[in-house]
Amino acid sequence: MSNNNWNLGEKEKRGLKKEKEQAVLVGLIQQNQSDEQVNEYLDELEFLAETAGAMTKKRFVQKMAQPDRRTFVGSGKLDEIKTYIENHEEISLVIFDDDLSGKQTSIIEEHLKVKIVDRSSLILDIFASRAQTAQAKTQVELAQMQYMLPRLRGLWTHLERQRGGIGMRGPGEKEIETDRRIIRDKISLLKKKLEKIDQQNITRRKSRGAMIRVALVGYTNVGKSTLMNLISKSEVFAEDKLFATLDTTVRKVVFDTMPFLLSDTVGFIRKLPHHLVESFKSTLDEVRESDLMIHVVDIAHPQFDDHIKTVNTTLTELGVINKPTLMVFNKMDLYRKRYFDDYVDEETRLNLEQELQEKLKNRYEHENVFISALEKENINLFREKVTTLVKDLYEIRYPYQAKHW
Repeated sequence: MSNNNWNLGEKEKRGLKKEKEQAVLVGLIQQNQSDEQVNEYLDELEFLAETAGAMTKKRFVQKMAQPDRRTFVGSGKLDEIKTYIENHEEISLVIFDDDLSGKQTSIIEEHLKVKIVDRSSLILDIFASRAQTAQAKTQVELAQMQYMLPRLRGLWTHLERQRGGIGMRGPGEKEIETDRRIIRDKISLLKKKLEKIDQQNITRRKSRGAMIRVALVGYTNVGKSTLMNLISKSEVFAEDKLFATLDTTVRKVVFDTMPFLLSDTVGFIRKLPHHLVESFKSTLDEVRESDLMIHVVDIAHPQFDDHIKTVNTTLTELGVINKPTLMVFNKMDLYRKRYFDDYVDEETRLNLEQELQEKLKNRYEHENVFISALEKENINLFREKVTTLVKDLYEIRYPYQAKHW
């Protein structure tokens, strides 16, 4: 049997081992991709690996028009990775930046003799270790089962030798089909469980009354939870790691006697597994049912434009891209350290920031504000903008009656 340690129906997935595993990363530069883009993807993959508990020792990158159907990378590159692993016995993990099929995983694992993980399974691993509530745990387990189902054949490579043998085909087929049925039954059960939780959430949302709802959205690790803590004076878990927040947190906030409900949601990421988006759609109902979105962006990140595109693509999939939106460009303190000369005078700095703000407003066609949630910079201006937008929404909702909150 293959060395993959799958536990079908496992109740909890603990994530990667607690001690740091030594890993190498593998990426492909495909058509219409630049070296810079792929390096950025691998930077993110390294951050994902670190979040999961692995330390990256080396990266391997290859230019190919499309992945090899059997080994993902070319045979020469696979041999190069193998030689490196043989010369570095501490390496126990190889992480690929794209999804692998069950067959590819088995072939690569057989060749390299170490554990093989792809981007989706790494993200699922992090989600599994971060899930706290019954809803998040159920969503993660559902995504794991949906990920596992098409890869079952890769788990049964020991049966391949039996093909064509008289009296040998039946048992193999039955074994695979039995597991497929187990997983399909499990998926069905988890979907029913999620439906029940969804109904409870709908009832909970109805009980909140007619208050305006505001949702924090954005790429993972842009500072949404830090901002949530700052403006709602609550203790939402915030950490400099990817997917620190899985469960939606809702708090009542009052700005200038104007109350609204503020929710913090799971961060988005490039190449987020489709089945994970599907599983977490119920969590993202807070975004769907919101009246106003606060799109938080890490402006200090070199690829923040790509992050905005990723978030907007996900919001388009959810059908909420046209909601009123305030763009909050966070981490301005870091931006200045990275891009401004120490000798720039205050007036020049303000002019540069004003020009940048106007450029971003024209590019994304949304009202925006520059802040630093960590340094509590420009928070009063942020509050004013949110208050104005919330007040406008109340006036639209209740045009014939004066609202005094």
